[in-house]
Amino acid sequence: MITVGVDAHKRMHVALALDDAGQELGHWRGLNSAAGWQSLARWAGELGCPRQWAIEGAWNYGRGLAQHLVAGGETVFEVNARWTALGRRSARKPGKTDKLDARAVALLARQEAQTLPRVLKEDTSAILALLTTEREGAIGEATRVGNQIHALLLQLDPEYHGRLANIRSRSGLEALESYTASDGSLIQQERAAAVRRLAVRLRLVLSQAEELAGRIEAYARTRFSPLTRLCGVNLLTAGMLAGILGPGCRFSTDAEMAAYAGAAPLEASSAGVTRHRLNRGGNRRLNAILYRIALTQAHYSPAARAYLQRRMSEGKTRREAVRALKRYIIRAVWRLWQDCQAEPIESATEHAA
Repeated sequence: MITVGVDAHKRMHVALALDDAGQELGHWRGLNSAAGWQSLARWAGELGCPRQWAIEGAWNYGRGLAQHLVAGGETVFEVNARWTALGRRSARKPGKTDKLDARAVALLARQEAQTLPRVLKEDTSAILALLTTEREGAIGEATRVGNQIHALLLQLDPEYHGRLANIRSRSGLEALESYTASDGSLIQQERAAAVRRLAVRLRLVLSQAEELAGRIEAYARTRFSPLTRLCGVNLLTAGMLAGILGPGCRFSTDAEMAAYAGAAPLEASSAGVTRHRLNRGGNRRLNAILYRIALTQAHYSPAARAYLQRRMSEGKTRREAVRALKRYIIRAVWRLWQDCQAEPIESATEHAA
């Protein structure tokens, strides 16, 4: 088996191929472009078969290459940059170059290909990933603009909270768009004008976030509604999960999905003492969604509350008990994800229109 590791960058890619014994067969460097992907595929084809590919950044800078290879029938795995960074630090000759990075990717794939997430052809989940990222950006912009408005209002009227409790509500936005300063000084008038301009911007990003949420729910309804069987998951959350988990069944077990989410504790046993420590790796966006689901279940699900109480009675802190609950949640998500793949694929465009 020939293993090709790719260190993907915005403008160029570097690839290195290893044989079964881990010996280097050659390396390639070229542009991140359609022509470059074709050149890389031809170069790898001349090395022989069978082949497997591992790309660092398969859903980022290496996305185009990964999809080109998958369309050509190649086996492609996704490699997290954190994993290769650990490999470089423990290497006999530590250092960092594009070629060394590509070699670290290939070595990791050669040793652990069976546990790496598989890259599959893009489907509706790719659309959900796009919409979710755009919505998160709009929400972040709304928070930033809201903070600017609060800072200006505090200078205009330190007691404004009594009249403008929620600046994101319909009445709050209308009040901001017609806001006038009681003080007739030039600086206060300009501050009031800034509040009015920012209110228009805030209304725009909030309306865009709301529109994007509707589109996410529409796409999620076509194929990923089984995820909503889990307490704490609505259609919006289901769409966000689908966008992160990606196309197809990339994870063969719930343990692989838990490791990807950083929800699986790391064993740190020594001298006959068995213990585990928090895993701070994995996909932090997915981990944050699991945390929100866990908090919702702790509030609304009797079974989740009973589980948390039992773990805390065993000596765990509430935070540790919530981490354990997240591991059970990711197992449930993995099972429901299999049901999503079994669902017939409807016309997402028709339902989302």
